[in-house]
Amino acid sequence: MAVLLAVVFLSLAMFSAVRSELVARDVLATALYFVNWRFIAQSTDYFGGDDEISPVQHYWSLAIEEQFYLVWPALLLAATWWWRRSGRPIRPALWAALMALGAASLAYSIVYTAEMPSSAYFSTLTRAWEFALGGALALLVVRRIPRPAADVLVGGGLIAIAIAVLTFNASTPFPGYAALLPTLGTAAVILGGTGGQPTLPGRLLTLRPVRYVGRISYSWYLWHWPAVIFAQEAWGPLSTAETTLVVAASGIPSAITYKWVEEPFRRSRILIRRPARGLALGSTCMCVGVLGAVLLLAAQPTFETAPASQVKGAAALSEQKIPQRKAEALRPAPPDAGKDRGRLYDDGCMVDPVDTRSGECTYGDPDSKRTVVLFGDSHAMQYFPAIEPIAEKRKWRFVGLTKAGCPPIDASVWNPKLNRDYRECLDWREYTLRRIENEERPDLVIVSAAGYYNATEGGEKIGDKRRNREVLREGYVAILERLRATGARVVMIKDLPHAPHDMPDCVAQSLDRLDECAFDKSEARNTGGFDARAAGQVEGVELVDVDPVICPDDICRAVIGNAITYRGTNHLTATFTRTLAPWFEHQLPKLEDR
Repeated sequence: MAVLLAVVFLSLAMFSAVRSELVARDVLATALYFVNWRFIAQSTDYFGGDDEISPVQHYWSLAIEEQFYLVWPALLLAATWWWRRSGRPIRPALWAALMALGAASLAYSIVYTAEMPSSAYFSTLTRAWEFALGGALALLVVRRIPRPAADVLVGGGLIAIAIAVLTFNASTPFPGYAALLPTLGTAAVILGGTGGQPTLPGRLLTLRPVRYVGRISYSWYLWHWPAVIFAQEAWGPLSTAETTLVVAASGIPSAITYKWVEEPFRRSRILIRRPARGLALGSTCMCVGVLGAVLLLAAQPTFETAPASQVKGAAALSEQKIPQRKAEALRPAPPDAGKDRGRLYDDGCMVDPVDTRSGECTYGDPDSKRTVVLFGDSHAMQYFPAIEPIAEKRKWRFVGLTKAGCPPIDASVWNPKLNRDYRECLDWREYTLRRIENEERPDLVIVSAAGYYNATEGGEKIGDKRRNREVLREGYVAILERLRATGARVVMIKDLPHAPHDMPDCVAQSLDRLDECAFDKSEARNTGGFDARAAGQVEGVELVDVDPVICPDDICRAVIGNAITYRGTNHLTATFTRTLAPWFEHQLPKLEDR
């Protein structure tokens, strides 16, 4: 609770209103011990990657711990009640319950980690077997282990933990099979260290500095992550050395709270003698954490949403020769910008990462003889609000075929959310191309994709950047040629410049100096324009470049005509995109003249 309150006050002092609101919701979920499920929901959201990392993200493990502490006693009571009725000893019943729970959880962890590692990491169900292993250790009655065996257990366990520390990285599917190594290693250290024999490797763990770190490790765990996140907010991205220094410095508040918060309450005789008081204190701390989250939400400024009549968007460029500097009201309001994704998304026509089929997703005039297809990833989807009114005006049958993180490129790509080769993208892309060729038979196909993909070969990411761009370019060329072979006209919308910072977050702090949120196009984080080069290689493909509208004079604007342009770092808000409809109408071919 003390650390949560510190996070609340630091967020209020250092974060923008947009980010503080997110942190407040995280703190609320943390105080009520379900924050791991909140992070699972965020990890399955394709656009969650635009959000900043939460300063309480590390509380996911404590949430699982508390959930386990609620379920575990009930499970033990049920197992022992049922077994005692037969007059048999209780211990076999507990072993049976542990084996059933642990085996089911481990199996689920292995399967789910292979499918959705970002969600599996936070799941109570994929982690329960680790707690079951701890329960199994508690059931063991080991009075004495021979010295050689104890040495092997402790030494082998420490080696297993060290291997995990040194070899596991961001691409390691975890928990799954990989979690067996550090978890079984830890179990071996505990078993060997409590077997009644002093061990040679165990002497390392009895050194005073090591024991002291062990004593304050819980407090240090709580403090280290907020320290890193707020240090990044204050000083920008940290190097490995700088991060290490910050984590080391967080040992200071850890030692202080260990002495003055953790130990006094943990060893309080009053609480030990009267357990009800301990429960009351725990409940009070929960309520204080909830109150802190509510107060953080309440302390945020309110943003006025501009009425649609006052939002010109791209139409204001003729009168805004320089970036807009001030605004009393914006559309969308900065806290709502991240959710301003448009009708195609709201209708479920951007396929989730694990799905491989699109719905009907037909708009405009369904009976028209002219069919236009929008094909690509979320960077294609973002232009739907601008193209839909054109389709209605020109009486096109307009079909939106988009999938999260899946570019129209004949190459396998890595999905950072799934943390693996994106095989679902291959299946969806081929299905969609066949639908375009055999069912839709369009007159026009509009394609677009983000410029930051990592292609794969043999299931592994291509490490060389130049080679990666060439694979993506060649894959884009192959798809464009296949689309041209249908007889349809093909228009590619070049990827927009990616902002070096979260634009709505900046806008929330800068309503009276919006021009400071603008950035020079040379600062964009794009990976190299392979899409435009691919379009130039395929005869008949027309290239549409939105840069002059978003970045006039090479200055990419955060707000144009009271409309927030970006809803993160690399997607446009649906509100601003709608205002691009007149501009797009001049860019897209008139199919009636074909």
